[in-house]
Amino acid sequence: MLLSFIHMFFISGVLASCIIIAIFVVFLKFLQVKIRRRKASQEKAADPVVAFFHPYCNAGGGGERVLWCALKALQARYPESRYVVYTGDVDVSPDEILRRVGERFNISLVQPVEFVYLRKRRWVEAYMYPYFTLLGQSIGSMYLGLEALLALVPDIFIDTTGYAFTLPLFRYLGGCEHIGCYVHYPTITSDMLKRVSSRVATHNNRSSVARSPLLTAGKLMYYRTFATLYSWAGNVSDIVMANSSWTEEHLHRLWNVPLRTHRIYPPCDVDELKAIPLKDDTRKPFIQIVSVGQFRPEKDHPLQIRAMYQLRQMVSEETWSRIKLIFIGSCRGSEDENRVKDMQDLCRHFSLEDNVEFKVNVPYNELKEELQEGTIGLHAMWNEHFGIGVVECMAAGLIMVAHRSGGPLADIIVENEGSRNGFLASDEVEYAQCFSKIIGLSPAARGNIREAARSSVNRFSVKEFEEGFLRATQPFFSKKT
Repeated sequence: MLLSFIHMFFISGVLASCIIIAIFVVFLKFLQVKIRRRKASQEKAADPVVAFFHPYCNAGGGGERVLWCALKALQARYPESRYVVYTGDVDVSPDEILRRVGERFNISLVQPVEFVYLRKRRWVEAYMYPYFTLLGQSIGSMYLGLEALLALVPDIFIDTTGYAFTLPLFRYLGGCEHIGCYVHYPTITSDMLKRVSSRVATHNNRSSVARSPLLTAGKLMYYRTFATLYSWAGNVSDIVMANSSWTEEHLHRLWNVPLRTHRIYPPCDVDELKAIPLKDDTRKPFIQIVSVGQFRPEKDHPLQIRAMYQLRQMVSEETWSRIKLIFIGSCRGSEDENRVKDMQDLCRHFSLEDNVEFKVNVPYNELKEELQEGTIGLHAMWNEHFGIGVVECMAAGLIMVAHRSGGPLADIIVENEGSRNGFLASDEVEYAQCFSKIIGLSPAARGNIREAARSSVNRFSVKEFEEGFLRATQPFFSKKT
């Protein structure tokens, strides 16, 4: 009797699964027909419709600089094409978005750009998925991508935010001729697997999971399954652009498409920043440590605050009274704004509120002024994919202290004495020690490091990026020119 019940339960489960799969397949076919009809109804032009998927195009970070520089380069090379940006910034007009691009990045587009507004952006935000965040956000990106497809079907689709699961959507449902992506940071990496396996508690590995062998084993299985799906999605792309050697190496392991992968460093406004006159440190009223970066959890602003607390123990009271940490960054929404408030509370907890300032969403000219007044640059993200903020600080003449990992370690900072262009650190004590050492250097020694830093950043210029981006995407336009 029990065996019969188990057998019937098993058969029922198989039948139910088959029915669900069949319904899903029929639904996909329905969507495919609808999207193809939408594409056929669009006015057919001789030149392609080029669409960038960038739901946070108004955020004002390094990823957005890549978007606007890429768009400007394509417009200059292929002015006949139609250019579209899929964005979730529904409360901001096109004119306001472009005005902020000019203020934040000093970029003016060659010709107008169209915006397709997406109203499902909340489905890619982390707060929606307290558990299985990677999977939830990836499924959410497909839902958001579907909204984009139903609004407009492009000929060329380029994802510039890292939503790899939109690539098969636009390929197989949308029938796009060409698919490309610019990857800032792989959604999952072998380093993340190692941290979970080592049971290290981080912002993406809860302490409750790190403490439990059973939960750790389950999370490893989940991560490995997700990595397989991520690899399949990435393989859909015709052209893969990686923003650093660190990202490129991880993509080789995950996607294994080396012949389609190009390393293209992100555009940094090094020419304008290098033109900023260097001020004599002895004439500055404060020793300013400047941290440039979006207010996101992975940027690890709390580590920077703890480093200031450690520094206070290493310097005299007279020196401490002249030290200020200036946080400069953009907020994408209420989550980031709350994060800033939490960091202000942390400063009060450590009695650092008189030595720490927060400057949110500042215009480009104010950013340049703060960089000119600064002495030390600070960046603390573990495995930063590249580090546009790191390069910008170096170009402006700051002595950079960045995390000993990712892009800063692999591509940007050299610590060899005689050719040193900055410093690397791994925890708050090392950061504080670097600050103390820099403060104690002679003006001549600091000047040598600044000059080495400025001369090392030319390979990260806007011109180098534009040439690399156009070279990588040229096959997308070859049939049209």
